[in-house]
This record gives sequence, C-alpha cells and structure tokens, in this order.
Amino acid sequence: MPENNNINTSVINQVLNSIKAADMANQREVRIDIATAKNLAYTLGMVMTRLAGNYEGLIKEVQKEDNSVITIEMDGGNWDEKK
Repeated sequence: MPENNNINTSVINQVLNSIKAADMANQREVRIDIATAKNLAYTLGMVMTRLAGNYEGLIKEVQKEDNSVITIEMDGGNWDEKK
C-alpha cells in the first residue's frame, strides 16, 4: 500500500463520539459490536503503522542532513579585563 493513501478514520470518530455521549449521559460503560471493534483495531493499526513509517523517514532525513561540521574558535579572552 502506498504511503500517500488516506486512512479512513471515521470509525475512530464514531467510537469517540459514543464515548463522549456516554460520558455526558453519566453512563458507566460503553459497548460496541464486534464488527466495529474489529474495524477500530484495524484502523488504529494502520494509523500506528503509518506514524512509525513517518518517524523512520523523518529520522533518516535528519541523519542525512546531520553530517555538517561545526567549527568553534576560542581566543582565550582576558579574565582580568574589567568593563
């Protein structure tokens, strides 16, 4: 699967909305059917996989650019000099 494909995160929004509604109604639990649970697990897996891939790509880019040389020049200064 190419990385530029969008992930359908609507199931995550649906579950979050269910949790919010249950909280506002002072319910003690939230139940979801197995199809929604499977879809949620699959979607979260896809999101986490994409995130890990993005981090790996970012780290590789930073490592490529981090071959720069930093030069520091010190002249010693004069500690006794008062301003």
